Amino acid sequence: MIDFSLLGELLPAFGAAAWRTVMLTLTGLAGGLVVGFCFHALRETGWRAAAWLYWGYTGIWRGVPFLIHLFIVYFGLPNAGISLDPFAAAGLTLAVYGGAYFAEIFRACWQSIPRGQIEAGRCMGLSSRQIFTTIECPQALRASLPLIASQTILLMKESALASVITYPELTMTAGKVVSEQFVYVEPYLLLALSYWGLSLLINRAARALRTRSAL
Repeated sequence: MIDFSLLGELLPAFGAAAWRTVMLTLTGLAGGLVVGFCFHALRETGWRAAAWLYWGYTGIWRGVPFLIHLFIVYFGLPNAGISLDPFAAAGLTLAVYGGAYFAEIFRACWQSIPRGQIEAGRCMGLSSRQIFTTIECPQALRASLPLIASQTILLMKESALASVITYPELTMTAGKVVSEQFVYVEPYLLLALSYWGLSLLINRAARALRTRSAL
């Protein structure tokens, strides 16, 4: 039996935790897009060393579980004299972790552009930079929006692991309620609804951006 009065009591705490989850996800998203685009641009230079660096980065960060990366950043960096609070450690890890996936998204979307359009740009006398900014970027970024939205949702769900290093996001808040009040259904129901609601918002924002970019 669900205690609706308890749900009401828990809403303020979960609202604050949801906001912290959003801030952590946005940090990972913004940082990940920058890191991913930079590595993609590096790969596009055609340098062999850049290609090796790209594949090494994406291979390691996509091939190792997020939690392991988080532990290395949070517990390992202090050994090098760099101490990060839970938010900074989780945000940095999400950004670099997400960047590996965003880099692959950008690579796939750039490869989907018809080569004829690029050749036509060259025939018109456009420089490589002009082709990149006027032909490739608009099409590739528009095509990448659904994939970026899906990856953002995955980053949001990965952010639940920040509870392991005591960042008070949604999952840690639910666990705290369970340990203090010995109730299970209500906090985990709110937890599930919170993540579902945030996923819907991300998808809605992505659709709005895609519609706007198509105008």
